[in-house]
Amino acid sequence: MRNPRYVKAVETECGSHTHTLMPGKRGETYVYVSSYLPTPASSGVGPDCQEPHDKISIIKVPLKNPTAAAVVAEPVLFPDGGNPGDGRPYPEGTRATSGCHDLTTYPDEDLMAGACMGDGVLFDVSKPEAPKIIDIVRDDENFAFWHSATFNSKAKKVVFTDELGGGGLATCTAAFRPEQGANAIYDIVGQGDKRKLRFRSYYKIPRINADTENCVAHNGSLIPVKGRDIMVQAWYQGGISVWDFTNSRKPKELGFFERGPLSTTRSITGGAWSTYYYNGYIYSNDIQKGFDVLKINDKDLDKAKKVRLDELNVQTQPDYFDFD
Repeated sequence: MRNPRYVKAVETECGSHTHTLMPGKRGETYVYVSSYLPTPASSGVGPDCQEPHDKISIIKVPLKNPTAAAVVAEPVLFPDGGNPGDGRPYPEGTRATSGCHDLTTYPDEDLMAGACMGDGVLFDVSKPEAPKIIDIVRDDENFAFWHSATFNSKAKKVVFTDELGGGGLATCTAAFRPEQGANAIYDIVGQGDKRKLRFRSYYKIPRINADTENCVAHNGSLIPVKGRDIMVQAWYQGGISVWDFTNSRKPKELGFFERGPLSTTRSITGGAWSTYYYNGYIYSNDIQKGFDVLKINDKDLDKAKKVRLDELNVQTQPDYFDFD
């Protein structure tokens, strides 16, 4: 760790916004590369990253010979073009799908959830080089930009986030409905290829922010309390929220931390960008203030301290309770 060295670069057609790991079964790891918002063909920019771009890149990394890493597949996820968008103007209108923003795998169940601009997707990744779509959901009424996805601890639910306004707007004010810029909780029902994502409810922080505070649902992770579904999440200047979605239909906040607006007279982009729980503490990076470490004082959440991991990558979700 004290002497990192270059091993290999792998070019992908449209760059790389997010990398998501999927362990293979024969001594290899796969990297799912998300990229989105290609340039219009009329722009003259390219030539690789142009519309339409409805696919991801899959890189295979042989762990004993990582210099042989290469793109092995570029599956088109939306052969019909995906969500065309609802035609409403930015920021409230749903963005048309042109690739995926974030992908999250749950290797123990061979599942992956995709937040793909205008679409929320559930995948079967039992064949890592050929992910198969199980179900697609849309929410043109309330979701503007499907940003990220988090499974619950047993991969029976998915929390999708809506990055309304790209994180730069004050969307936690009275001017926006509680369903906008929120999380959407879906249960996974059924078996095998017949599984479906069933919408249950929205969750948004229950506080009205100032008009100068950029605020939206953003990156977070589970707090591993057995028998419950609890998540900590960043909301930019909305702060850090610890919330419970054990009852998918009635999510509730358990606690929060926030500093208040950076300014009461002008908009300054700031606040918690990503917030993760790891081995007893919450780690968060604030866009303006830097790195935060927080401790939770709650006897019910103290149970999570029994779950100890050597490493954590929240976009390759473990079954936490295989370790306790």
